[in-house]
Formats: sequence, structure tokens, C-alpha cells
Amino acid sequence: MARVPRYKTGGSPYRVQVLDRALAALELLATNSNECGLVELCTALKLHKSTVHRLMRVLEQHRLVERSEETGRYRLGLKLFEFGSKAIATVDLRRHARPYLDRLQQEFGETVFFCILDDGQVLYMEKVESQQSVRTACTVGSRAPAYCTAVGKAMLADLPEQEVNSIIHRWGLKPFTSNTITTPAALKAELRKTRSRGYAVDDEEKEQGLRCVSAGVHSHSPKFHAALSVSGPAFRVTKERVPQIAQMVMQAAGDLSAELGYQAGPLELARTAS
Repeated sequence: MARVPRYKTGGSPYRVQVLDRALAALELLATNSNECGLVELCTALKLHKSTVHRLMRVLEQHRLVERSEETGRYRLGLKLFEFGSKAIATVDLRRHARPYLDRLQQEFGETVFFCILDDGQVLYMEKVESQQSVRTACTVGSRAPAYCTAVGKAMLADLPEQEVNSIIHRWGLKPFTSNTITTPAALKAELRKTRSRGYAVDDEEKEQGLRCVSAGVHSHSPKFHAALSVSGPAFRVTKERVPQIAQMVMQAAGDLSAELGYQAGPLELARTAS
């Protein structure tokens, strides 16, 4: 059983005991890998059974916890997911992403982007532009197809196949260059490769002479899809440089993800550490 957290009040003399207890119960359910029974909650919270029972009934009424019909044990409720989804939408994502964009731009001298997946398309949220005369031309607030951009493929790789199919059906696979992926089978093969190596590449697929490298950014919400990328002319962002750039992009994306509350799995940690 996980340790019950002690909530700090920042020196304020104002405390509401029932709220402290409710927050402690929610934190306990969040940190425990399994559902918790009433006796376990009583023991951990050091409260009488009738007190914990009333507390959990109120939390259940507000959908903050759920009680299993089969076992009578408790787990976190979907209302918390709703709160979390709304909270992540209000986070100043551009402010969080900017230091990582600055780091990548200083490292490679190319234009870097932070994007989200919106309505099946790439939405460019923030960028730090290259100071070189030949550079990527794309404005914040503009949109692009997901299937032929590195940021788009990095985000599509995180989606279930059914969602990918839906996006293909809606937006199609129009060719922009001779390198553009134009069949669902080829795109899905590319997404499998992206998942395997941890980064995506736009190899002159959206625009001739432009190459981009991207890695996905995650948060605690499974509905959140974003990516960082380094983009530049193919004569500078050469195929030989792609692995080096990818390693830095994955590291930056992983650090930003952790800042947004995401806990990476062993495979992701191994990729960024290699």
C-alpha cells in the first residue's frame, strides 16, 4: 500500500478536513497500481470505516472514484480524466515548449517547430526560425497534412489504426513531391518504423529539398498529441546527420513530455539514453 501524502497548505491557517481526506484518498488510489478495498483505505488513511465509507460514497457520486460491482474495490473515476483533459488544454503549451525549441535551434542552427494534432491535421503552435538565408518557410498558426510531414507522422504513430484510417479517409493522401507517401499501406509501414525507432522523418515528402526530423511529445492525457521538429534544406539536414539530429530531438521531446506530466516507459528511456 502506498504512503498517504501529507498536503502542505503554504503556511495558511485555513484547512478543510474533509477536503484533506478526500485528496489523500484520491492520491492513494492514483499511486496504487491496483484497486483499493475499504479496509485498505481505512488502514492507510487511519480513519474509521464509517468515515471512509461516507467519503468514498460522496466521491463516487461525483464520479471522482468508481466502485467495482464485482469486487467492491475502488479506483479513480473518469471525472478526473475530464478535469485533466480540460486542464492540459489550458496549459500555456508554447511557453513550456519554447526552452526546448531554443535548445534545438542553438544546437543545429535550423528552424524548429512545436506542433499539435488538431482535427487530423498538423497545427504549428510555435517556432524558432533559422538565421540562415535558406530556411524553412512556415508560419505559426498554419496547418499542414499529417501524412507527409515529420511532425504529423510522429503524432500519427501514437494513434490507434482506426483513427489513422479515419484521418486518411477524411484528408486523403495527395502527392506533393515524388517522395510523398500516397497509399495507406505505405503510410502504416512508415508509422511502424517511426514507432520502432522513436522518431519520424520527412524526406522531401511535403516540399522538394526540405528534410525534417521529429519526435512526439506526450502528457498524462492519452488524447494529447504534439511533436517537436528540426527542419531545414536537405543539403544541410543530410541523411547522414538525421540520426544525430533525431537523438537530440527525442531527448528534447522526452524532457518536455516529463515536464507535462508524462512518465516514459523503459523503451523510450533507452532510446533517448543511447
